[in-house]
Amino acid sequence: MSPTTDVRALALAAVSAAAFGLSGPFAKALLDAGWSPSAAVLARVGGAAAVLAPLVVRQWRRRRPSAANARIVLAYGLTAVAGTQFAYFSAVQTLSVGVALLLEYLAPVLLVGLAWARTRSAPPTGTLIGTVLSMVGLVLVLDLGGGVSVDPVGVAWGLAAAVCLSAYFVLSARVDDGLPAVVLAGGGLAVGTVTLAVLGVAGIVPLEASTGPVELLGASVSWLVPVVVLVGVSTVAAYLTGITATARLGSRVASFVGLTEVLFAVLAAWWLLGELPVPIQLLGGVGIVAGVALVHRDTDDRHDPASEPVPVTTA
Repeated sequence: MSPTTDVRALALAAVSAAAFGLSGPFAKALLDAGWSPSAAVLARVGGAAAVLAPLVVRQWRRRRPSAANARIVLAYGLTAVAGTQFAYFSAVQTLSVGVALLLEYLAPVLLVGLAWARTRSAPPTGTLIGTVLSMVGLVLVLDLGGGVSVDPVGVAWGLAAAVCLSAYFVLSARVDDGLPAVVLAGGGLAVGTVTLAVLGVAGIVPLEASTGPVELLGASVSWLVPVVVLVGVSTVAAYLTGITATARLGSRVASFVGLTEVLFAVLAAWWLLGELPVPIQLLGGVGIVAGVALVHRDTDDRHDPASEPVPVTTA
């Protein structure tokens, strides 16, 4: 890989992280305007699925995935797409964007605990240190003894998003070369769209939307603005740039750069919504990001990056 290609790939990875990081603030603007979390997710994944559909169909015709990979796409759509985003959007109803995203990014720590329980073998020192850092960071982010009110229901939704994101990593580890990343992403978005639509029609989840104006940057704008950004920028562009960057960088570097999504989300929430965590929460955020970075590094060190699946950020 040439230095020029590496720099371009790093830039693409950063663009992807920034695009994903915008989803929380724009989604919260819709929620504050009367949208239900499920309706906001449906608008996002449904629009993105429609945009990516031609690419998915073309890839599918070139090489039809095996039955096993088709099941992975189905499970991915139910958990990584519908589950993660619904839980995350539900969390930002009562939590700040930064806190909700930091809770979601505890997923690698949950995977460490699962692997430890299954193998009964202690993880490497770096992973243990990363786990401790993340848990300490979580306590600081919640600021249980401080003046910031943290809704326990929002925390539960944030942790549910972490569980669903963990399921994504487990599913990704089973993907082989017969399942292109665009098929996994686009197919998963389609499955998530159908799932949410069925649940909404059945009355299991509320699909409440409003055509009234939303508040961004202290001004009233059309509801189409956040929807278009969520679909075009935070989903389609984010997935495609992330897939391209990961193919060039490998999973280790790309997943580390992907952690900057947390920082982009906090900055975007500050810029668009006027939200900024208190200093103790910012310190906790640094702890979580540092801990997750250590967990990712140790995980990638135990595998050949070239043999790993292309990771796709889900928030």
